[in-house]
Amino acid sequence: MPYKEKEIEKQYYTIGEVATMFDVAPSLIRFWETEFEQIKPKKNKKGNRQYTPKDIETLRTIYHLVKERGYTIQGAREVMKNKPVQAKDKMEIIESLEKVKAFLLGIKEQLNTKD
Repeated sequence: MPYKEKEIEKQYYTIGEVATMFDVAPSLIRFWETEFEQIKPKKNKKGNRQYTPKDIETLRTIYHLVKERGYTIQGAREVMKNKPVQAKDKMEIIESLEKVKAFLLGIKEQLNTKD
């Protein structure tokens, strides 16, 4: 899972910081901004995008749909428009299960090295 989950601690993030969180190019973040009406970063006086923690959560859901689940942009756009809460809930459940799986695999590995 390329998304680097970390505590959201700032009010605003630059496009470079957001791109780094998802391990994608800033141009992809700008592209998604044009494709998904839910992404509306504020712009400062210089015109630089400023993403809020809410924007990052929306981007995380889009990333999950497009990059991890293989949805087309159109398919992801429809999910985000019609069922955004269900998509976010499913994504969080999958992430929780992946963490449990990693934990259990770690235990299995420890047990196998003790033999």
